[in-house]
Amino acid sequence: MSFNSSLGWKSLLLVSALSLVLVGCQDVLESVDNKAEYRLPKKLVNKMKAQDQRVRAPILIRIFKQEGVLEVWKARGNGRYALVKDYEICKWSGKLGPKFKEGDRQAPEGYYDINPYQMNPKSSYYLSFNMGYPNRYDRAHGRTGSNLMVHGACSSAGCYSMTDEQVLEIYAFAREAFRGGQTSFQVQAYPFRMTAENMAAHSDNEHFDYWQMIKVGYDHFELTKRPPKVDICDGKYVFNQIPEDGETFHAQRACPPSASPQSLQLAYAAQSKRYDVAFTKALEKAEKNKKPAAIAPPPETAAQPQQSDRQLTSAVAPASDDAITPVPTPSPANQQKASNEAAEQSSTKKSWWKVW
Repeated sequence: MSFNSSLGWKSLLLVSALSLVLVGCQDVLESVDNKAEYRLPKKLVNKMKAQDQRVRAPILIRIFKQEGVLEVWKARGNGRYALVKDYEICKWSGKLGPKFKEGDRQAPEGYYDINPYQMNPKSSYYLSFNMGYPNRYDRAHGRTGSNLMVHGACSSAGCYSMTDEQVLEIYAFAREAFRGGQTSFQVQAYPFRMTAENMAAHSDNEHFDYWQMIKVGYDHFELTKRPPKVDICDGKYVFNQIPEDGETFHAQRACPPSASPQSLQLAYAAQSKRYDVAFTKALEKAEKNKKPAAIAPPPETAAQPQQSDRQLTSAVAPASDDAITPVPTPSPANQQKASNEAAEQSSTKKSWWKVW
């Protein structure tokens, strides 16, 4: 009886130990499998409530390369969006400017729509969503590329990479917005905050015309705090344009007759005037701050009038002052002789001009 009792206790202890191990494994697996179901922290939920934003309200994302920031905006009860949180981008590759072709390791710039099927809960980079590059604008210009993501793992080859902790929240924002009925959300990717100062600082950049074009959408959002309606026509981005009855936008066709709402036109015209003044001042300031380029002294040709142009071009300046041969001071007699010769040459030159 004692033996059986001992065996019973040992069996019970073994079963208990195995149960703990299995529960522990389940917890680990559950935390990995359910990362796509991560719940937003209570602090963020409370902030949204204070800003009249439902947890499942629509979202919008803005990305700024130069500042290294990704912003998550969320709709309020009145339909306007307010910033919920911004994140420091862990890594992005390439330089300021749009992406052109597969393999250039360039992070894209422009306007991209994210649909539910672009979300990847089983990403090799923890969690991710595909930005949808190339979009209609990119395709109209023959640009190529694939698998451009916002993802975790802090590693980038053309993507916008976040830390795993950051992408947990960003993914959760998007997931909840889709569950709340948003069919797609907009990602606006910019080279920098498109202020007059930043635009002036990059006014000589090869991509400046492209940036001026996408800046219209940036300005419309700043004015309205609503995602701009984005269309492509004539190979250009157009924003908040309402076409006439029966007309549609085609990426490679001429833009149809269209107009933006009058209230937006007035607000944008006033904003543009303020911007033009600020841009001019910023441009003037930038020009003043530029250091003047050093001007090289002209070659010393007068001392050797018989040298050819080829000889002058190939002449090499002395390495140092020590290498310059000192010129002896002429005697008074030689000075007088040189003066007479100069006078004679001058008289001859004047006579030559008269004959000519």
